[in-house]
Amino acid sequence: MPNTIPNTIVASQLIKSQLYDTGNIKNRRKSPPGLGSQSNLLMACFLSIGLMTASCGSSPKEAADAQSQGPNAARQGGGATPVDVAIARTETLEKQPEYTGTTTPFRTVSLRSQVEARLLALNLDVGDRVKQGQNIGQLDDVLLSTDLKQAEAELASLKSEVARATNQVSNARAQVERARLEVVQAQADSQRQQQLVKEGAIAEQTAQQARTEAQTAAQALRAAIEQVRTEQQAVAAAQGRVVAQQAVVAQAKERRSYTRLTSPITGVVTEKVTEPGNLLQAGGEVLKIADFNRVKVVVQVSELELAQIRVGQSVQVRLDAFPNQTLTGRVTRISPAADATARLIPVEVVISNSDGKIGSGLLARVNFATQVAQRVVVPQIAIQKEARNKASSQTTVTKEESDDQNGTLFVLTNVEEKPKVAARAVTLGKRADGKVEILSGLQPGDRYVIRSGKPLKDGDAVRLSIISEKS
Repeated sequence: MPNTIPNTIVASQLIKSQLYDTGNIKNRRKSPPGLGSQSNLLMACFLSIGLMTASCGSSPKEAADAQSQGPNAARQGGGATPVDVAIARTETLEKQPEYTGTTTPFRTVSLRSQVEARLLALNLDVGDRVKQGQNIGQLDDVLLSTDLKQAEAELASLKSEVARATNQVSNARAQVERARLEVVQAQADSQRQQQLVKEGAIAEQTAQQARTEAQTAAQALRAAIEQVRTEQQAVAAAQGRVVAQQAVVAQAKERRSYTRLTSPITGVVTEKVTEPGNLLQAGGEVLKIADFNRVKVVVQVSELELAQIRVGQSVQVRLDAFPNQTLTGRVTRISPAADATARLIPVEVVISNSDGKIGSGLLARVNFATQVAQRVVVPQIAIQKEARNKASSQTTVTKEESDDQNGTLFVLTNVEEKPKVAARAVTLGKRADGKVEILSGLQPGDRYVIRSGKPLKDGDAVRLSIISEKS
């Protein structure tokens, strides 16, 4: 109660002053006996009691302040140093360049009409999935069916012609056989007549006539053989016309099959160009079908980074549509031609999309440096070096100190009971953006001191600040 004595002195002085004033009043003015002195004494008592009460009312706070400044409190405040603690984590210190592109289907096919016809039906709409060979529409095939029937009728006529020509060949061959028999008979008769002439049984004229008949039969045989050859050529020509007409029929059938629209690939309908009822010209577009089994991203890469990229290389791809997922792609093509102005080279990256979640037109971020190892990274201010313990007047750092790869970190120990720090030697790696890699001496998950209220020593007790990371 340091304010009690001064307050009492002030109270006594006020009482004396009051008594003095009271005596003067008695000399100047008469009062009833005993009334003035009693009132003055009561006023003095009340005044002294009020002052003492005021002084006593302020004493508990002052007593508490005095206790907080006692030696025990001083020992408690100075024994535990306040520190900011962080948890060691791995990350990539140097941020690799990231390229942006847009997702596109691996391939897009435009389904077009191959004949001129009216579109009768279309079974699909945008977003529908189709399989290769699936029927998706029908064209009017009346005219094409008529053409096919005419071609088939012509083919039947040509086949009849082949049959007739083949029959002629058979007749010619029969004639050849008859002519051959006649030749044999005529030659035999001629030889017999020659023998009779030698014997003098018949005249020479009769033998000469027999020789002439034999020669005539031989000539008829040759004519019959030639006729067979001619008929065979006619058969071959007819068969050629049949083959040609068969091709016409096959073409007519093929053209008729074009009226049945089928999907050339397995994919998703991305655009519907026309509607049933429209007349389509040959080559008129009907649908666009995209293959989303794989997704393609084309990024423009600087010529300075091209040496680090190769076909077949694995890359990391992140999509803003799926921020918590990292995809793996593969470089499939590097363009041989660079942009003449920006010196950028298109690089094609393909991503697997078997589940079909990735669509077209999404923003993709491609990182080609997938082989960079992650290490423990800490702020540089957490590193304690010998240079920091030198005189404060030293403001520059020598080259030897800047090249030093060793430092000290204070790691938190005995966290559950009384937190303390232990000095741990660490090997330093690359530095960037106020951070440094820890090559050895610190493991992921270790809790270390970033900054402290005063210089630390091995084994010092510490007190965690409210901004410290919790385990």
